[in-house]
Parts: sequence; structure tokens; C-alpha cells
Amino acid sequence: MRAIIFANGSFTHPPELQPGDLLIAADGGARHCLALGLAPQLVIGDFDSLDDDQLSQLRQAGAELIQYPTHKDYTDLELALSHARQRGARQILVLAALGGRWDQTLANVLLPAAGEYIGLDIRLIDGTQEIGLIHPRQRLEIHGQPGDLLSLIPLLGDTYGITTSGLEYPLQNETLYFGSTRGVSNVLLNPSAWVTLEEGLLLCVVIHGDENLIGR
Repeated sequence: MRAIIFANGSFTHPPELQPGDLLIAADGGARHCLALGLAPQLVIGDFDSLDDDQLSQLRQAGAELIQYPTHKDYTDLELALSHARQRGARQILVLAALGGRWDQTLANVLLPAAGEYIGLDIRLIDGTQEIGLIHPRQRLEIHGQPGDLLSLIPLLGDTYGITTSGLEYPLQNETLYFGSTRGVSNVLLNPSAWVTLEEGLLLCVVIHGDENLIGR
């Protein structure tokens, strides 16, 4: 099952929905759903970004509302991501999670690094850009067009045993060093490519030349 989570950040490009998608709004992300005429199955958070009229519209649309106290240990997006996993989602697209406050942006980008999400395909979408994390022995499939840019940035130290396919500058069981920019601005040669690694954690950023590919 695929889940699409609407966060409360800036939002430009609606995704192409598929039958069976689980739509989740993290608090104020429900405003994006309402603006698009979408009815999320679940709205979760402390609801400090939604007014009574919006909450009423969501209830009438059949959304399940799960409210948490304002003073909580987790962000609304982390709660939404956890619920998506618990409900069986194997692929999760997160929209409107970037921009605005850098502290929240960085925290959102690193959320998929938690151990409970290993094995899931989680990607943050921002316009024509998508961000994902690659864990050891996980194969990340990238779909786009020849000429799309792909950057691999090591997190948590040096990253070992990186192998790629379908990129202009291939890596074969190689190392990217923490703080180095060697992995930035690679290029897709084909409509698909993939990346694997043996040890470490990689941030993967794909910049598509065609905005219509986002969310597919």
C-alpha cells in the first residue's frame, strides 16, 4: 500500500493519485487536502493549525481525526509517518515537508533514518525534487528521464560499498566520504537507475526536469 502524507509546509505540485492510496494529513496539511478537494482518510496532530470550520469540513468528508496534546514529544509529521507504517504502507510520499523553518526541514529530512522505517520506501517531494534515504543493503530505484540530476550525500560518517546503475558517473563498490561533494550532481542516463550500499547512510536527492514525473 502507498501512503501520501500532506505536511503543513509550502506546497506547489499535487501528486498523481492511485487507487488504494492512503491519504494522511499532518495537522495543517489538511488545508492542502481541502484546497485540492481531497478527503484524507486520517488527520493527525494537535490541530493548532486548523480552525473549527476546517475540522467540521474534514469530519463531514469522513476523515478520522486523531488529536494529540499541544505539549507532545513528536512533531505532527512524525506521528503521521508512524501511523502510515502501522497501517501497512510500504511506500510513503511526503508532501509540503520542506521550506520555511530550517529546524523542521532538517528534522523532516532525517525522519526516515529511524530504525522502524528501514525497508520502507519513503520520499519527500518538493516540486520537481524528491529526497530519500538509502540504508545498508537497500536498493533504491529511481525513475525519471535522461538528464535528470541525482546527488548522493553521506550522512552519519563515511559510506561504503556504494554501487550504482544507469548514471553518467558510475560507482562500483566505492566509498563516499562524509563532508565530500563527490556524489553531487550525477546524471541519469536512462529512464531508471538504482543505488545500493553496504555500510552507512546516504541522502539521495533527485531533481527532475519534468515536473509531471513527481509522485508517480
